[in-house]
Amino acid sequence: VIGKGMNPPQKILFHPEKISMGWRQKRRPGAGLYNLGSTCYLNVILQCLTYTPPLANYLLSRQHSRFCHQQGFCMMCIMEDHVRKVLYSSASAIRPRAVIRDLRFIGEFKPDLPGDAYEFLRCTLSAMHRACLDESSDLDISSQETTIIHQIFRGILRSRVTCLSCKTVSDFYMAFLDVLLKIKGALSLTIALEDFVTPKQMDGKKCFKCSKCKKKVAASKRVTIHHEPRVLTVCLGRADERTSRKISQVVEYPEYLDLRPYMSDPDGEPLLYSLYAVVVHSGHTCREGHFFCFTKASNGQWYKMNDVTVDSCGIHTVLEQQAYLLFYAR
Repeated sequence: VIGKGMNPPQKILFHPEKISMGWRQKRRPGAGLYNLGSTCYLNVILQCLTYTPPLANYLLSRQHSRFCHQQGFCMMCIMEDHVRKVLYSSASAIRPRAVIRDLRFIGEFKPDLPGDAYEFLRCTLSAMHRACLDESSDLDISSQETTIIHQIFRGILRSRVTCLSCKTVSDFYMAFLDVLLKIKGALSLTIALEDFVTPKQMDGKKCFKCSKCKKKVAASKRVTIHHEPRVLTVCLGRADERTSRKISQVVEYPEYLDLRPYMSDPDGEPLLYSLYAVVVHSGHTCREGHFFCFTKASNGQWYKMNDVTVDSCGIHTVLEQQAYLLFYAR
């Protein structure tokens, strides 16, 4: 087996044993968020990250801002301030002004134009990760992937490519912060995950150059999760690749998920994850509509968060949604 992309870090920026997966403090749910134009896509991600226990624990400890030397925009400092306001505020709703003020530094977003929640999640985590690197950007890639953000959200995928001529196996490893799943025809999350790890034929334009045959050959590729993340973020791809129309089918998802069957080593102990946040998109097309979310607060109770409104609900309500993003914690 020829392997590429797995080098040990020369330096660890944040030690994983410092991560606390359970809430350090239990409290009532925090404030709702005002929709300042077309900002529901942004509100749902801010709420889901606020109720991600290991991230919230870290942000509430103010470990980042105490040592931050960044001039101007720093996404970690903004998130620290935001999470404190949401969880400690006596107000029923707050305005996420700092996030909206610096939108252009986070990604290609404009306050008065609708955006996509999944894209905003990816850009926000990326901006937080960059803020953690600060003066460490000259480190090797493996060391850069040891920030608190990567220690919480990062997993590793393995692509195993088998030459169909000589049967040589090549492994390629790639870090991921979220998993995008095709859902067309998949009635459940487990079916979509099974499809994700099913071997696919590589031929035609996707020919693979075999290192043994020394030429482009037909090959098969199987992607598996090689190293599990502490927090698993799943996007159920609701945009049809051909037509860009929204796929509105219901995809069932469980409160508790065993990731073991989708790992490179499927025979070990179960890898159990617990659902703690769900983002829902309502609307007939992907380019319009509205985002709201469900989050599990530190008191163990679920809440529907729809901009300024925060209403308690049961797990059955959470599990019957037309989900777009799912957040699971180990």
